[in-house]
This record gives sequence, C-alpha cells and structure tokens, in this order.
Amino acid sequence: MEFFHPKYLPTWILILLMKIGVFIPFRVQVFLGKNMGKLFYPLFSRFRKIAIINVQRCFPEKNKDQVNAIVREHFKSIGVSFFETANAYYGADKKIQKMLTIENEQFLTEAMNNGGGVIILCSHFLPLMLGSRALSLKHTIASIYRPQNNRLFDKIMVKGLTNGGGIMIKNSDTKAMVKAIKSALPIWYAPDQDLGARGSVFAPLFGIQASTITATSRLAKGGNTAVIPYSFIRTDNGYRMSFSAPLENYPSGDLVEDAHRTNQILEAQIRENPGQYLWIHRRFKTRPEGEGEFYPNI
Repeated sequence: MEFFHPKYLPTWILILLMKIGVFIPFRVQVFLGKNMGKLFYPLFSRFRKIAIINVQRCFPEKNKDQVNAIVREHFKSIGVSFFETANAYYGADKKIQKMLTIENEQFLTEAMNNGGGVIILCSHFLPLMLGSRALSLKHTIASIYRPQNNRLFDKIMVKGLTNGGGIMIKNSDTKAMVKAIKSALPIWYAPDQDLGARGSVFAPLFGIQASTITATSRLAKGGNTAVIPYSFIRTDNGYRMSFSAPLENYPSGDLVEDAHRTNQILEAQIRENPGQYLWIHRRFKTRPEGEGEFYPNI
C-alpha cells in the first residue's frame, strides 16, 4: 500500500507511459525522444549549466557554438533515454535483439570460459540501462547499481532488469561483489561518477584531476580476474554493443595509475560519442585540496 500514496502518482504515470512506449518502433522512439529533449533544454537550466561547464572544460579546443551543439545533442539523448530505459525494463527480448550489432563478443565469452572473475567495465552513457539488459539476453551477469531515492522507481528498475535475466547488486554491497567475482559471475560495473573523496583517488580525465573510485582495481586484484571494457552506443539503426580485450597488467598495484588507465578508456569512448555521455552529472565536484569550486553557484 505504500506506493499508492499520492506522492507516487507522477511515478505511476511515468511507468504507464514507459509500458506504452516500448511498443513504438525504434526510429519513432528516437524521433519523439529527441524532440522531448529539445523541450528539456530550455527548461532545466541548472542541468544545462552543469553540462556546459563539463563540455567546455573537457573540450577546451571547441568554441562556444561547438560546445552548445554537444550539449543540445546531449539533451536530445536524454529524451531518447526515456524510451531506452522503457525498453530495458519492459521490452521484449526479441525486439532488443533485433536492435543490436555486436562487436568482439569473443573477449567476454573467452574470459567467462576461463573460469575466473570478470568485470565488464562500462560508463554512464545514456543508453546505460538498456546496455545492461542487452547483456542479459545471452549471458548471466550481475549489475552493480545505485539504489534510487524514489523507492517505487527503484523497485521497478530492479524488477525490470531481474525479469530480463539479470542479477542486481547494490553498489554498497562489497561482499556480494567479491562473492560474484570469486564464483566467476561477471559483474557489470560503471565506476565513472564522483562519489566523493572516500575510497577514491585523483586521476586525470580530459586533463582534469577527477575523483575516481578505486573499487575496480581493488575488486580485480583477487586473482584471475579479467577487466573488459564495454561500450553500448545508439546508432542510426539501433545499438552497437562492443567489447575490448581484457586489460593487461591490471591491476598494477598503483591505485592512481589504475584509475588513470580506466579514465583513459572512458575518455576515448566519450570522444567517439560525446553527445550520448551523461554530462549533467557533476563529475568534477570533488576537488583536490586548495582548488576552488568547479561548478560555482550551481
């Protein structure tokens, strides 16, 4: 009965729209989503300012018009992500499979066949949830997730991905992560958000010192664990799911070096598809001692 409180009415409406939205063809979803994003751009001024600062600082070689073009494209992708999330929670396996182009999947399957731990290293691109669901079509994986503040939406997220064949582990449950790795259950992990100074080191990202969590290298040091970069990007015809070779000599024993390395992987992915990355996150809010605010007055 808790979720029938009036405060959850907007969430129930959103859920209904998502359940309807999954029946819309992909190209129409993208068209509608991009136009929704165009409406979001002038409405959400705080997020727009955060995105502009991030893009300006990460791409100092770009002029004002080029920065604004990336941010506008980003907001279009935010609109499309409504349908991508709907597909992740409620889409039929057959529909999702039809939208996929898969590259270098052998890197994942070979690592899984080796019997050791596997960390699927991903990033916060806007089709993130659909990328998790797509992995579960053929593989049993555990997704590491941050519980949502909205308890109803959190329940819907967990139910949607577990119904799709995934296993969900809270990002605070280190024991469960370690157990998954030791039992050769691949974990899907996106460590590219600023979670504060605790458990983090400063490492360059686009030449900016970024507070980067060290959990990836700490989880990987337990023996025969492969860390495989994973990318899931929207294309004109659907989604490109791609894997890279397992990182060599990782972890190195140097937490800063390892964090720098994973940031370099992320940076390369962002440069290829800047409009689809989550620029509205305050990625650089935690600063080294003595530095001023990165997002003043926001």
